[in-house]
Amino acid sequence: MKIDKALEAIEALGDNHVATSATTPLREDAFELSDKEKIALIKDDVKHIMETLGLDLTDDSLKGTPQRVAKMFVNEIFSGLHPQRKPDASTFENHYKYGEMLVEKNITVYSTCEHHLLPIVGRAHVAYISNGTVVGLSKMNRIVDYYAKRPQVQERMTMQIVQDLQVVLGTKDVACVIDAKHLCVNSRGIRDIESSTVTSEFGGKFKEDAVRREFLDYIKLDTTF
Repeated sequence: MKIDKALEAIEALGDNHVATSATTPLREDAFELSDKEKIALIKDDVKHIMETLGLDLTDDSLKGTPQRVAKMFVNEIFSGLHPQRKPDASTFENHYKYGEMLVEKNITVYSTCEHHLLPIVGRAHVAYISNGTVVGLSKMNRIVDYYAKRPQVQERMTMQIVQDLQVVLGTKDVACVIDAKHLCVNSRGIRDIESSTVTSEFGGKFKEDAVRREFLDYIKLDTTF
């Protein structure tokens, strides 16, 4: 009975997309194994899952799937878990004295819901106001991609992007809005293919109504070329 209630609580947590921490939950020994060792272990786990489902892994189409999935987990879709893969966001002095808002919009987001391990796909819009330091434009995209490449909750990912850029730029004046579709909603459960989830995090001056509105207006601009 206790086990049944515990499973019900876990399922409810996932369906409600509740995040338990503003940081990605990791064990202390998370990086003791090498990537090669993790791939070998995950390969066996995926093989077990597929065999449990009744699939014939001697079939030419399926026999390579466990290895492919394991490599994808470690080297691609969950590669942002490892701190050594964090992008080097070099900063530069703002010699041209640009003092207005800088917005990098429509950054592609490919992430994974940590509750069902299904894709989260959408766009991130990131902005900051320089206090004397600027960062390369591509580095903003790379920071978004780094935090996206891990099991995620969209609220946490939005906060992590802002907090990282605040440290890199040495300013609180950073904002991020993410609009994304969650396949755990679109392809299972309620199966609502039209809905998307919007999250935001505003720091420093972006908490002011006028500055926040300026940022949101920039996002609406048609920049199709």
